[in-house]
Amino acid sequence: IPSNGSLRSPPRSYIYQKRWVKLDADYLRYFDSEKDTYSKRLIPVSSISRVASVGDQKFEVVTNNRNFVFRAENDADRNEWIRTLQQIAEERKSKALERTLMSSAADSATELADKSGFLELRGFKHKLFVVVAGDKVFLYKNAEDYRLGIGITYIEMNVGNVKEVDRRGFDLTTPYRIFSFSADSEQEKEEWVEAMQQSIAEALSNSEVAERIWALESNRFCADCGSPKPDWASINLCVVICKRCAGEHRGLGPGITKVRSLKMDRKVWTEELIELFQQFGNRMANQFWAANVPPSEAIGPTSGSQERRRFLIAKYREGKYRHYHPLFGNQEELDRALCAAVTTSDLAETQALLFCGASVTCDTGDPQCPTPLALAERSGQRLQMEFLLQNKTSGKGQSSGGLLSALLCRAEFSRRWCTLQDGVLSYYENDRNAVPNGEIRVEEIVCLHLRSCRAWHSCSGAHEGTFEVYTEADRLYLFGLESPDSAREWLKSIAKSFVHPRAEELLALDFDRLGRLHYKGGLTLERAQEGWFALVGSTLHVCSEDGRRQEPLQLRKLQELCECPCPAGRTPWLGKRACPPNPALGRAGRTLYIQGERKLDFLGWVHAIQKASGSSGDTLSEQQLTESDVPLLVDRCIDYITQCGMGLTSEGIYRKSGQNSKTTSLLEVLQRDARRVRLKEGEHHVDDVANTLKRFFRDLGDGLFTRQWAPDWLWATALEDEEAKVGEYRQLLAALPPVNRATLKALINHLFRVQCFSGENQMNTHNLAIVFGPTLFQTDGKDYKAGRVVEDLISHYVEIFNVNDQEMKKQQDEITAIMKMREASSSGTQQAGDFICTVYLEEKKTETEQHVKVSTTMTAEELTFEILDRRKIVMKEKDYWSCFEVNEREEA
Repeated sequence: IPSNGSLRSPPRSYIYQKRWVKLDADYLRYFDSEKDTYSKRLIPVSSISRVASVGDQKFEVVTNNRNFVFRAENDADRNEWIRTLQQIAEERKSKALERTLMSSAADSATELADKSGFLELRGFKHKLFVVVAGDKVFLYKNAEDYRLGIGITYIEMNVGNVKEVDRRGFDLTTPYRIFSFSADSEQEKEEWVEAMQQSIAEALSNSEVAERIWALESNRFCADCGSPKPDWASINLCVVICKRCAGEHRGLGPGITKVRSLKMDRKVWTEELIELFQQFGNRMANQFWAANVPPSEAIGPTSGSQERRRFLIAKYREGKYRHYHPLFGNQEELDRALCAAVTTSDLAETQALLFCGASVTCDTGDPQCPTPLALAERSGQRLQMEFLLQNKTSGKGQSSGGLLSALLCRAEFSRRWCTLQDGVLSYYENDRNAVPNGEIRVEEIVCLHLRSCRAWHSCSGAHEGTFEVYTEADRLYLFGLESPDSAREWLKSIAKSFVHPRAEELLALDFDRLGRLHYKGGLTLERAQEGWFALVGSTLHVCSEDGRRQEPLQLRKLQELCECPCPAGRTPWLGKRACPPNPALGRAGRTLYIQGERKLDFLGWVHAIQKASGSSGDTLSEQQLTESDVPLLVDRCIDYITQCGMGLTSEGIYRKSGQNSKTTSLLEVLQRDARRVRLKEGEHHVDDVANTLKRFFRDLGDGLFTRQWAPDWLWATALEDEEAKVGEYRQLLAALPPVNRATLKALINHLFRVQCFSGENQMNTHNLAIVFGPTLFQTDGKDYKAGRVVEDLISHYVEIFNVNDQEMKKQQDEITAIMKMREASSSGTQQAGDFICTVYLEEKKTETEQHVKVSTTMTAEELTFEILDRRKIVMKEKDYWSCFEVNEREEA
């Protein structure tokens, strides 16, 4: 409340009466006393046109149609009231459009009320004009006051309860007062009771989704008429609409628009759907649907039902005002363009193509991804997938094939009584039937999959727990239960019956997917063997046919994941490589090839593994990781800045900002799948990469130092004794989660290198701390302690992170190599394409690594001899040394 206090308000005779007055963002209200909940009069701030002093202690509030004179206790209070009222009035004037819409919605537009009319209220001689609007009930002396917006009071319905008393009477009960109303007839009373009950339901609804969607400015006004705070939406058109427009949308039918409440239909609003509305917004939607609306045909907040209906039919059913795509009318080209668009983040292009005739289930020509939805899923485009799923009945109709997940979402459940006995899963019409409708023998089962609640919220209805059973006949059975716990219990029971005894240890895992597949890896690439696989989160567990359990694969740490080609008619292989991307002398990393005998369950495994190996959130532990637990995105950026020609020596590195559009695009592709991104000199500017790294840490969920421990890090800067402070930092470092600890060390290691070149890049320890302090602690930069922490970490890098002599020598060797390259570059002796790489001798260990400058003309033989010379290894007559490189795509 900006202001409140005691004032004297005169009736018409100008005899002043003492009133308690409250001023908030919407209303100026006065009460009999400060203890009262309901006012005697309310004046909308939007109707105040002027506030002026009119003598000793008095001031006048001038509205559009009436003046109010108040007298304060003294001149100082009067001046404070005048200043506050003028400030709020001016703020409203500066927002002309918003003020006009709010004024028409709240003050004078009777059409916007859910219910309005005259009622008798006990305690008043005359009937009052009562208005039910949204989650409030307003009382006015008469209809004229309602038109002017000058009311008596309003009642918040989140504390209200309606109860019928007699044939025409009903009570609206609140904890502070009972309002006893009487209508003119029994039918009218029932209409009032229903309207107030709906108002209570709206007041008690959850506004969390609405607030998140309203965060985008264009979503704060109805996409069709412009009414403020619209709390309904069309989830397939991605427009936020008001209650009155929502009623007309329903008349268009679900094939055109699917209407849901932002506040009451909570289960519909999955995280993906909310993000879709946050990114899409009314503005983007109307750039397509309302690109050519003549002013004479547009509607506003006060438009009647017939006008709305006419406009919405023209807008959405006929597409009269839409922005036609250049390919409109060419079905083949529309479908081809849609397949390309869904693999990108361009939602506007997908919208235009889909609603100009492209088929949501068109044939992509790719047997692995037969529909646009499958292409979007493979590309990691979650929002594109959500948009396609919401519009699966739009466009030119469905194909009979389609992606597995789309087919499952359309599946209709039939209630059946199921039993699992003697190795047979049987399902009956009901629990009284003796003959089953069908049965599945457990020895025929090849895979079980538990569906997540979030994945099924929009399509499984009341079935919160769902699981899939795949059989050798390439059939899929889908079962739904009332809770995820019940689904998991059934899944575990079935798994116990069909998993081989040699793989029983997998049953103890909390798996999402379990089944048998063929695989080959290690030194036995000639013959594939059968194994049992269990997917638990982002970890893949493998048990071989002889019962030996292999080391689990951390899918987020994979170097590469790809589908391998195979002869026609055969199920393709899925290849996974978990080796570090460094050249090596000796042996390559671990590669595993997986093959399914049946296409249906194998595709399910492919999608599940691809999803599990990607980034799943905005915290560090949910990112794709290197072997050392550093997010791949961070590793890619640091490696590029270190390796590229002018990276570490670039003047103002990290202080200078890159291009915002390029930073946004680069961060998006890195977060989608950092494994596929190749940062190349000439294509990516060092400042864009540096800015991407900073933005990643700035937007990081829970922060690098975590919300739990960040205050303790800041507090430690106050310790005056350096030794005590370093000790405190070491304890705090040990308390961080492993990924946060590894990432912090990698970043400070990098910044330590950067400051070594401060003579060229002008970024000493202090300057880096100024940049990275607010970034890592996600503050506004006003707290100097954030910078102090970063400065201390760089200055005491060796002590805090317990860097041993070997690590420091490696660091110094790399810095020396970079400086030599810098000198060679400036003198013109360095050839284009020279780079520094890490080379290992026989095995990948810290003590076996060497940092070598590799030129474009260096041969494998020269590289081998240089390493052997450095390690003082003498070549014997029968020795044979080979050099091979392990990179992102091949093993050579």
